[in-house]
Amino acid sequence: MVRERAADVRQDGELLTARRHFVVFNPASGRGRGGKRINAYRALLDEALDHVTYGATTRPGEERDLAERAVEEGYDVVVAVGGDGTWSNVADRLVASERDDVMLGILPSGTGNDFGRNFGFDPRNPAEAVRVLAEGHTRAIDVGRVGTLSASEHDPDRWETRNFLNVVGFGFDVAVIDAAKGARFLRGELLYKVTALQQLFGFPGLHARIEPGSSEARELDQLMLTVSNGRYFGGGFPIAPDATVDDGRLHACLIGDASGFKRMKLFQAAERGRHVRSPLVDVVDDTMFKLTFPEPPRFEMDGDVRTSETEVVEVHSMPGALRVLAPSA
Repeated sequence: MVRERAADVRQDGELLTARRHFVVFNPASGRGRGGKRINAYRALLDEALDHVTYGATTRPGEERDLAERAVEEGYDVVVAVGGDGTWSNVADRLVASERDDVMLGILPSGTGNDFGRNFGFDPRNPAEAVRVLAEGHTRAIDVGRVGTLSASEHDPDRWETRNFLNVVGFGFDVAVIDAAKGARFLRGELLYKVTALQQLFGFPGLHARIEPGSSEARELDQLMLTVSNGRYFGGGFPIAPDATVDDGRLHACLIGDASGFKRMKLFQAAERGRHVRSPLVDVVDDTMFKLTFPEPPRFEMDGDVRTSETEVVEVHSMPGALRVLAPSA
């Protein structure tokens, strides 16, 4: 559906030509919650915006194709309706296009919605998210990039470098995502917390060497390793409490391996960002990290599980690489 009506919008006191919005729905996001919210979001968007085109995914990863179409057709804003995976897929294509005049809009309807927490988006309030979109305030943010070739479990033959919005995670993080696939009745934050508790006593740990770009390397056995652009992951855990999406840095959280009961204490502390007080935890910020594992690792990127082509995974920060529609300060 396309709605075209002449209109102007104001941003920061300046009169601007109305933006053309391409809205990407992911009906499968949030374990089907995305599909149930389509009509509600369309009604809100039709009321709030002019120049709107709608598209919906029919398979995993199709957000990327729709985003590329929107870029090629000259849309000003590509709105991703879903969760972290949906937003990440769209953002990756916007950054890859190298168009500096195209913006990302996010509307929460997924499982974790962690990236949106950096801006205060509440998944329970779709009307507020649409209002932010309509106000049109833009913010330049950093994007992370995995420069090593990897392939998604949804498309195992497509090896590529990838941009990400929020976090890449290794070890325990991936085990929790694997376990969550079998959960039938849980969603959102509760899904992550319950499956994580199950894995605390069963996950064997991982060995990794971490080389920040400007400080000494570390090599140790770990429960989990995350490299964050944003502050949150796992449905609201402030895994990198000092991270912001515009500080030009990545924040690696190194959680050392421990017994099941010590893991339990760390998990409980992480809910409020207090895990960083533990001697088992080290948080390092830098512009890049080189991570080396005994074998090519599986890792999660904004909720999407991928496999690296090599034992070495390089992650870089791309400062100010993306413009996002977000609440004004």
